[in-house]
Amino acid sequence: MRHRLLLTAASVALVSLYARADVKLPAIISDNMCLQGGKTLPIWGTAAAGEAVTVSLNGQKQSVTAGADGKWMVKLTPMQAGGPLEMTVAGKNTVTIKNIVVGEVWVASGQSNMEFGFRGTHNAATEAPKAAYPKIRIFNLKKKVAFEPLADCEGKWEECTPESVMNTSAVGYFFVRDLHQDLGVPMGLIHTSWGGTPAQAWTSLEDLAAKPEIQAYADTFNTTKENLAESKAKFASEVLPKWKAADKKWQETDGLALKVAMTEWQGKAKAAQAAGQPAPPQPKPAHPQPRYPAAPDNNPNLGSVLYNGMIAPIIPYGIEGAIWYQGESNAGQPQQYRTLFPAMIADWRKHWTEFNPDEKDFPFIWVQLANFMPRQAEAVQDSGGWPGLREAQHMTLSLPNTGEAVIIDVGQAEDIHPKDKMDVGHRLALAAEKVAYHKELVYSGPTYQSMNREGDRIRVTLANIGGGLKIGAHPSTQPNVPQESPASELHGFTIAGEDMKFMPAQARIIGDSIAVWSTSVANPAAVRYGWANNPDCNLYNKEGLPASPFRTDAWTGAGKKN
Repeated sequence: MRHRLLLTAASVALVSLYARADVKLPAIISDNMCLQGGKTLPIWGTAAAGEAVTVSLNGQKQSVTAGADGKWMVKLTPMQAGGPLEMTVAGKNTVTIKNIVVGEVWVASGQSNMEFGFRGTHNAATEAPKAAYPKIRIFNLKKKVAFEPLADCEGKWEECTPESVMNTSAVGYFFVRDLHQDLGVPMGLIHTSWGGTPAQAWTSLEDLAAKPEIQAYADTFNTTKENLAESKAKFASEVLPKWKAADKKWQETDGLALKVAMTEWQGKAKAAQAAGQPAPPQPKPAHPQPRYPAAPDNNPNLGSVLYNGMIAPIIPYGIEGAIWYQGESNAGQPQQYRTLFPAMIADWRKHWTEFNPDEKDFPFIWVQLANFMPRQAEAVQDSGGWPGLREAQHMTLSLPNTGEAVIIDVGQAEDIHPKDKMDVGHRLALAAEKVAYHKELVYSGPTYQSMNREGDRIRVTLANIGGGLKIGAHPSTQPNVPQESPASELHGFTIAGEDMKFMPAQARIIGDSIAVWSTSVANPAAVRYGWANNPDCNLYNKEGLPASPFRTDAWTGAGKKN
């Protein structure tokens, strides 16, 4: 009996050894994938140490020997757009990857507005049936926190269908759909995002530690990692029970009242829809529900953990570029974001380039924060908050091969997650066509260029005016609600003298510039436009793209100068 047990154990060990020796590919290299055209293509995986591995695709055949750690990589020469193709990876076993297309691959990342699913958009019912694009391929990464850079992730490539599109980023889908229609080539979307997360979570530890302004995030990561066992014990014995008690109390009070209010609202919303009217505002609880606390080993807000778990596993997959929708979670520190955001972009580019020089300075395009929160009656004097975060995003355009989609007109005052994602994806695609594909087109709304004082007025000169400046109107963000009509005058400008007190201003389009003045400010020194959480602003170019909020001053706040 003992010999039989030993034999069985030996057999299990042998099977396990052979399993480990099999050629294996990461999840990102799998059936239905889209490969990046026109660039060197790293293909990698694991096998037994010293095992010979051969990769064959589209007439190319390259061989390599797995290293002592079992890792191997080949780099295929650039290919033109096309497909479908099959790839074989052969060692002691053979893996066949089917239904491959070659085209343009983009990474879509950020927080909840990038994660926001297609089914939640205001036009999902009309757009979903149209989403049958077999040459668009989508890979959704499963959320993962990690304290070390991971070699693999969970996910699979799928063809874009009216069913599969429901489970991916709405912004990401509309972005690649527009590019697919305009470029006429297959598109790949790698969607990796997590709601509520800050930019430091998506930046590698080494790059957080390299800059004094953001080094504290690396220090916190290291401290958390060193004390993880103790923190987990405290979480289980103190933090979690406290949350359970608070949540139980909420369910019995605010939660119960919300259920009653929701039932009443659903009836009113249904009646409004039948009458072709907008639905009334959805009820909200008197107090927010206590949020489930993040466990110490599963906190997506900690520096580097999402880079480790959700970016590192897809490096060095060949890509054309990345789109990014994030910033809400960093809005409290806009000055720091001026360092953090460009550092994160440079960080991603550096790690991709380590494996493939073709990825140097790959295009990176982001969404500027939308308008949100109640309109403010008074002129904003501060330089921080959401306006300051938008400014930090805009300043990052100083990096090469970058672009920005301004959506100061599609937000919703009562909802941090605006439902119009099609305009967002479209504006990202316009920027991509300019930055990545070098098309000659108007890809941006007006942006601040310079100012000149003219007596009691300030003349502001703008770039990216396209066919000219105009007074525009916000697109509709609700079903059955038509677009508003343009106002008769410009809104959104404020002006200040040397006392740095901003006052509402009048403004007029004069050719390619804007004249700004106020009878309350005799000697103007600075102008701001769209400088509020949710500004009433309406400057566009004739191509229908909104002007980016801006300021001509560099004052740090009310009554303070740099």
